[in-house]
Formats: sequence, C-alpha cells, structure tokens
Amino acid sequence: MDLKLDNKIALVTGSTAGIGYAIAKSLATEGVQLYINGRDQNKVDKAAQKIIEETGNKNVKGIAADFSDKKQIENLITQLPEVDILINNVGIFEPKEFKAITDEDWFKFYEVNVLSGVRLSRAYFDRMISKNWGRIIFISSESALQIPAEMIHYGMTKTAQIAVARGLAELTKGTAVTVNSVLPGPTLSEGVGDFIESLAKDQGLTNAEIEKDFFANMRGTSILKRFITTDEIANLVTYIASPLSAATNGASLRADGGVIKTAF
Repeated sequence: MDLKLDNKIALVTGSTAGIGYAIAKSLATEGVQLYINGRDQNKVDKAAQKIIEETGNKNVKGIAADFSDKKQIENLITQLPEVDILINNVGIFEPKEFKAITDEDWFKFYEVNVLSGVRLSRAYFDRMISKNWGRIIFISSESALQIPAEMIHYGMTKTAQIAVARGLAELTKGTAVTVNSVLPGPTLSEGVGDFIESLAKDQGLTNAEIEKDFFANMRGTSILKRFITTDEIANLVTYIASPLSAATNGASLRADGGVIKTAF
C-alpha cells in the first residue's frame, strides 16, 4: 500500500533506539525526509546511517537535543523550521516508590515527557495550519489510563499528553491537519529489555520467566500475554502519519495488547 508520504518532512524525537527508532525506520521506508533525534550527536549520526543502510532512503539526518534543556530545543527548531509530521516520542520512565519521588523528579518528568511535545507543537502547528496539512502524534502509553502504582509520575505525564493532543485537535477544525495520541502497551524497547534483564539477574530467573510473571501479576489484563514489538507500534504510527488517515483526529489509539480492559 502506498501511504503517500514521499518527501514529507518528518521529525521523530527520541529516535536512536526503541519505539522511536522503529517509527523513524518505518517512515523512512515510506520515503519521507527524516530527521531523527537523541541527546548524543554520535549516537544520532550512527542511527541515521543505520536507517539509510536499512531502508535505502538517503534523506535521513539527525539533530541532537536534550529535551530537558529549553535552549537545545530552541536550537533544534532553528535548524528545522518546518515539519510536516511531528512524532512526539521522547520520554523517560523510572519505577519509583511514590514517597521517594521528589519535586525535582516530578518537574523533570513533566519537562521531558510533556513540555517537549508542547514546545515542538507550538513551533510547528501554525505552519501546518497555513499549509492545510500536517500530522502531530504523541506517543503516550496505556499507563495514561491505568496509572502504574510503581511509577505514578510517569503515568501522570502520559495522561497529560493525551489532554494536550486532544486540545490541539480541537484547533484543527476544517483543516487537513490532525493531532492524535498512540497508546502502546508493554513494549520490548531497548530500555524495557535492559530492565527485564536486570530483574532476571537480580532474581535468578530467565527473561522468559520474568516476562511470564510480569503479565501474570503486573499487567494481568493483557490479552496478548507478551511484550509488543517496536515494529508493531511503528506500523500504527506510520499509518496515522499518512494522508490515508485523514478521518482520524483527536483520537487516543490503543496498541496495548488488550491491557486496557475496555472496548472503548
């Protein structure tokens, strides 16, 4: 299927690994002019080159920026003044007992996970409206609807992303611009993989045993009963980024493996 994305300018934040990398690679396969992002320029350059080699799309570049630093975000926007497809993927997570989450932790998570998307959307939204075409997609999480007790601060930021996305969608009325959220379920990204390996080592178990226990006790409502792959998330995001998804706007789209126990 031709998703009609040739030469669209796409920025995927937090895209040197994990879900972000899978989304970037998928968009590159569809012929976009791709900009990937990470905090370290060396890692960004290596990821860009890898995508070029894997997809054959030579229009792949990288811009390093730490989204906890407002000045670095402003520099990114200066380097890339126009974007057709904005994927607000960058994010941090950390299991932490509620009483141990400091004010600084709350501010850091909000700064990186929420304000990153706010600042970039503010920079590109009006241009999209004036061109009468654009896509803004927030990579939220099933944790936005089912706040995890082990990382409440993370869940809060994911709920906030959905609110921002829906509010922006209301400003697109009568245009060909859409703003949506995608809610992945437990996904085997690089960070989660490292976390599982660490737990397995600490508890003297195999990765498979940790995964089985996770879906039995921590995400027991999962229908899939396994970790979702990053490519499975990327497939949905790429479609929503395309002109073919014009009728989908202001939506929170679940790719959660059935973890959220509702049909709506």
